[in-house]
Amino acid sequence: MTTQERINAYWTGRAPAYDEYQQRPDRFADDQRAWSQIWSQALPAAPLDVLDVGTGTGQVAMVLAGLGHRVTGTDLSEGMLAEARRHAAAVTDGPVIQLGDAVAPDFPAGSFDAVTSRYLMWTLREPQTAVANWIRLLRPGGLVAVVDSTWFPNGLDNASENFTGHYDSQVQAELPLATATSIDKTVAVLEEAGLADVTAVPLTSIYELDRRYGVAPNHEHQMQYLVTGRA
Repeated sequence: MTTQERINAYWTGRAPAYDEYQQRPDRFADDQRAWSQIWSQALPAAPLDVLDVGTGTGQVAMVLAGLGHRVTGTDLSEGMLAEARRHAAAVTDGPVIQLGDAVAPDFPAGSFDAVTSRYLMWTLREPQTAVANWIRLLRPGGLVAVVDSTWFPNGLDNASENFTGHYDSQVQAELPLATATSIDKTVAVLEEAGLADVTAVPLTSIYELDRRYGVAPNHEHQMQYLVTGRA
């Protein structure tokens, strides 16, 4: 298996449980409000053409579509795509969900006003190449906006997450941000790829929701960040 195939297999296996956690009824409404506010403040007013790379179960794509944007979500995990398609089909004007590689999205140059992702950067091979390709897809003044954290600063081998057989040493060697100890490394990737005005904003609203409701199994309570830059 290639590195990406191992990553895809891991997330396809995780997809049902991952989606169930994202849809927790006790927290869902609060999450929707918080993320809607985060993305509405991050992006210009709708409607924009937005590409959500590594869309997973489609949480960001669904929020953005709900804000009135025209959204395409892509992923390489068939299990994640199945969950995302199910959610998209349940709403009017939902996102278009399709198979696609976040590192090399197959769209014409200048197709989008914004490229977004959530919880992708840490598990992204060749992140600087990926961001450079996202920039190519943007119209003048377009925005890249990614959400992530420093999930595994002590290494994936010491993580409580069960990565056995998927995120092995070969895979880890190809993921430059997997064990980052500071969000500054993600900021640097966006800057080096050619984006301007790159900033990282702590998502205190999500931090407070995690404090109130608890974090996902095998995760620590830690700050997440919205990192943005302009083409």
